[in-house]
Amino acid sequence: MNRLPLDRRTQIIGLLCEGNSLRAASRLADVSINTVTKLLIDTGTACWKFHDARVRGVESRRIQCDEIWSFVYAKEKNVPAKLRGRGVMGDVWTWVAIDADSKLVLSWLVGPRDAWHALRFMRDVAARVRGRVQLTTDGLNVYPDAVDRAFPDGIDYAQLVKQYGEAPEPEKRYSPGVITGAIKTPVTGFPDRDHISTSYVERQNLTMRMNMRRFTRLTNAFSKKVQNHAHAVALHFTYYNFVRIHKTLNVSPAMQAGISKTLWNVEDLARLGDDST
Repeated sequence: MNRLPLDRRTQIIGLLCEGNSLRAASRLADVSINTVTKLLIDTGTACWKFHDARVRGVESRRIQCDEIWSFVYAKEKNVPAKLRGRGVMGDVWTWVAIDADSKLVLSWLVGPRDAWHALRFMRDVAARVRGRVQLTTDGLNVYPDAVDRAFPDGIDYAQLVKQYGEAPEPEKRYSPGVITGAIKTPVTGFPDRDHISTSYVERQNLTMRMNMRRFTRLTNAFSKKVQNHAHAVALHFTYYNFVRIHKTLNVSPAMQAGISKTLWNVEDLARLGDDST
């Protein structure tokens, strides 16, 4: 079986991690779109397996969770009637949990914004941390039950509910409403009100939109297949955790959290894909 040399794979993965689309990476690296897609699948699969095995037993004190919207194939309202209800087209959400101190992304999940996925997501978060933690989420109503079931030994949990006003008329299509206030609501345990916040995970959402072309709003760069969407997310978070230096920390989040002793480079990501074939 023909396989690209390591330096070419490293080049393509680097292009994808810095926000280029599959076709842009194909043109820049002078390889076929099928080659780039296959590399994304192999590397994304390897990244998820690596994260699942390595990011365990994290000593976290404060966790922030949020969901970021995107869509696959078409926006929900535009999915053909005969294709609706299959779970692979239309609106898709990426659930994200980040450690507020190390900025390590502890867990993510691609799927609908419903109770079943909330519970699956929270159970994964609980499986990756040690000890009692403080957790903050937004006001999504499926979170409290999921948190209660995922953390049976107790947790300090609160919701931050933001209130929005109308955006200025010319900006309505491009910007969310203006934030007019935020309500901090303790739900379980004794969360420290000074640390009831989702600011770090929301900043991570911005990083996702900047570094993954398929998350860019108001373009035709959306994902065409949910599987490739999930592979791109896995590649992004592994790059973010292990390769990218966090400007505030001056090390990678994985180094700050103590789960990596060295700073990775993109070639290390490319080598991960060798084990998935």
